[in-house]
Amino acid sequence: MQSLLNFLHDESISSPFRAELSNRGGYITFSNSGRRGDTKYFQIGIDSILTTLKDILTNIEVFSRIQDYEEKPWRDNGSIYFSDPVANANSTVQTKPLFSTLSKIIKWANQPTLNNLNTDNRISITPDTLENTITKLNVVADSFAPHSNSKIVKPPLNEPLQIIYYGAPGTGKSFTIDDKTDDENSVRTTFHPDSDYASFVGAYKPTMEYDDIHYVNSDGVVRYTNPDKNREGRVHPGTEKKIVYKYVPQAFLKAYVAAWSNLDTPYFLIIEEINRGNCAQIFGDLFQLLDRNNAGSSSYAIHADEDISQFLSSDNKGFAALSDEQKDAIRAFELHKDNGKTQAVGQNILDGKLLLLPPNLYIWATMNTSDQSLFPIDSAFKRRWNWKYMPIEYNPLDKKTQQPIDWKFQIGDNLYSWGQFLGKINPEIYTLTESSDKQMGYFFAKADNATGIISEDVFLNKVLFYLWTDVFKDFDVSSELFKNKKANRSFRFTDFFEDSEALGNFIDNLDLNSIEPVNLAMTEDGISRLSVKFPDGTILNTGNMIDIYTRTLERIGLDMVFSVLADRKKGIYPLITKEQIAIENPGSKRRYKKVGDYYLLVGPDTYPYAGIINELSSLLSIDLNAEFE
Repeated sequence: MQSLLNFLHDESISSPFRAELSNRGGYITFSNSGRRGDTKYFQIGIDSILTTLKDILTNIEVFSRIQDYEEKPWRDNGSIYFSDPVANANSTVQTKPLFSTLSKIIKWANQPTLNNLNTDNRISITPDTLENTITKLNVVADSFAPHSNSKIVKPPLNEPLQIIYYGAPGTGKSFTIDDKTDDENSVRTTFHPDSDYASFVGAYKPTMEYDDIHYVNSDGVVRYTNPDKNREGRVHPGTEKKIVYKYVPQAFLKAYVAAWSNLDTPYFLIIEEINRGNCAQIFGDLFQLLDRNNAGSSSYAIHADEDISQFLSSDNKGFAALSDEQKDAIRAFELHKDNGKTQAVGQNILDGKLLLLPPNLYIWATMNTSDQSLFPIDSAFKRRWNWKYMPIEYNPLDKKTQQPIDWKFQIGDNLYSWGQFLGKINPEIYTLTESSDKQMGYFFAKADNATGIISEDVFLNKVLFYLWTDVFKDFDVSSELFKNKKANRSFRFTDFFEDSEALGNFIDNLDLNSIEPVNLAMTEDGISRLSVKFPDGTILNTGNMIDIYTRTLERIGLDMVFSVLADRKKGIYPLITKEQIAIENPGSKRRYKKVGDYYLLVGPDTYPYAGIINELSSLLSIDLNAEFE
């Protein structure tokens, strides 16, 4: 159903008696036909029309007999039965304009039943049409606004309208925003040093579109090619693809239009890495819109430039394709200023003349403090945002399950606590840089979803690469933690590629506790599971690696294993012994596990279990196959 505003406007185009809903105050402005050379305009309040419709309903026996317009019966009966003084006076001096206005309103309220009614010559007077009109017109009268509902639109969420989540890299800033939004109600963009107003708001760009084929004939007249059959009998459409320049909206305008299109639904403009771009250059005059009032909208509207205005008013990606209900909601919007003043800006917003952030448009951003030197944000820009510091968590909880997230990282066959590593390295970063900006958050490196393990490749090429090429590059790294004892100097990043023992030695410097491995290890193809296959087809691949290792040795026979491995050691410790031996450094988690009459040396840094099993297979000629699946 069309709004009363649009309906009266459209209905009056072909009528000599115009009727328009006034811009403010709930009045309808109507006119005479102007046949005598001077068109006159009159106003009547919606309440006056409601009173008149009720008068007609009360005296329906009289008025139902004069549904076709005749001036004398309508003038005489109007002066008798219309109790509203404005309607009574107009019924005697502007009889047909008032008749036509009442008929238009009744037709509007009874769409589509009365769509074929000629409102200048006939009016529909039945109990149903009158009661329906009174009900719907009451809604308009109650709104206190001409176009639609003039209720104050407030932010739909109890969340900051503009907030910047900031902190060290890997502290979960983007995840926090992503957890509160979705792809259906958000537009995401990332700032970078080349970002500008056009890439953020919109600009004219070349695009391919079909256009009419035309030519200039010999007499200089432009003619267009009509669709016709060519020589092969195929129909030519009379168009061809051409390069045309068209205004293309970017993240800001996409979010702006989406938010205005549904004022009851929250919409988010998400800006990643906001300080990596020049905010003053990117926002331009939109900077003024970031001032929000108590109702949530911009405190002040700004005038849109011609390109944006034309896009918003005329382009289907702007406001042109919105439904009547959506347009009415925008028209009805009033700017309620904090000083108590009210400004009707809805129509100008719909026409693209003014720009104003609606109260349902949230602008959320992230900022890595490690990048803050790229484009410092000035104080005027800062104070228009809420700020949320994201601290580094060394023992974070899963936000959905509230269970601890216990990631590990793998070096060789050993696993170490990722949280413990961060707890060791971040204080060193702070000591060197005298700042927490370069420290690493828990989510700086991503663990495998299935295992919760950060691979050695990721640890080396992301974590250590960041430390040596970004954090340590301008500092003298002389701490014992970073000393390459083998070369008697500080570690260089290239050491980890040139010396196979360098990575393990660096981890040893940190004095991290290795973790008893699960049945997982790093192979050339990634993380795999240890599996041992016996000649009879039996396969052991469940449990952790130590469990599979000990069960395999038991199945072979510990006496046979002892006979070939008795002299084999890891450092000073035998791999298998009949007597328990004390471990001097329990921090390594190396230990002896009693199995039958023997003690087996186990632990994350003991020996590659698959290698021991395959060596036993060769020594004992039993055709075992230990591999990582």
